[in-house]
Amino acid sequence: MFVLVQMKDTVRIPPRLFNLDTMDAIREALNKKFANKVVYKVGLCIALWDIETVEDSYIFPGDGATHTIVHFRYVVFRPFVDEILTGRIKSSSKEGVHVTMGFFDDIMIPSDSLQHPSKFSKQEQLWSWEYEAGEEGKVDLPMEIGGDIRFRVVDEKFIDTTPSSPEENISMPPPATTPSGSQVPLCDPGAKKAPYVLTGSISEMGLGMLSWWNTG
Repeated sequence: MFVLVQMKDTVRIPPRLFNLDTMDAIREALNKKFANKVVYKVGLCIALWDIETVEDSYIFPGDGATHTIVHFRYVVFRPFVDEILTGRIKSSSKEGVHVTMGFFDDIMIPSDSLQHPSKFSKQEQLWSWEYEAGEEGKVDLPMEIGGDIRFRVVDEKFIDTTPSSPEENISMPPPATTPSGSQVPLCDPGAKKAPYVLTGSISEMGLGMLSWWNTG
């Protein structure tokens, strides 16, 4: 669920932070830039883990800030496919069940990935599993809002929401990179489209609402 990712970025430290210890200023800059933001093809950045290498600092003409290339590791939320996670139902719609992890909300369990057979109540806006209970017949097991749900990650999708117009790119620092040299631009957290979406499934025994499988 959480992984350590090696990254490289050019850190700009403005004059107002010169009174801080250099490493403290770098940590503050990195957390301000990356914490709680999605990095394209990397995941949701949670917190700085450590700083591995700090290269020489430079001051460019017309800019009183220092610019330093920093190699660091960041804690990133990016579950692997087939990983089992537990979240909480945020809402439901005809399309499926929307799940939140508390710190990450863009998780969708499509209607065709629910326990079979399941039905949707338009009046209550809730899904329920029509469980075959033997001699008792079918029993409706609701997927209530706010309930804890266990699901399997089956897919992930990244959407690049970074600005693309020339005006928006003027004077922007170089994007961070991974050790392989590939750029990892930050996605705009205010964009209408979610920059990172997980798709889940509960169509297996043991998955679904935790209350379904409690044995006391």
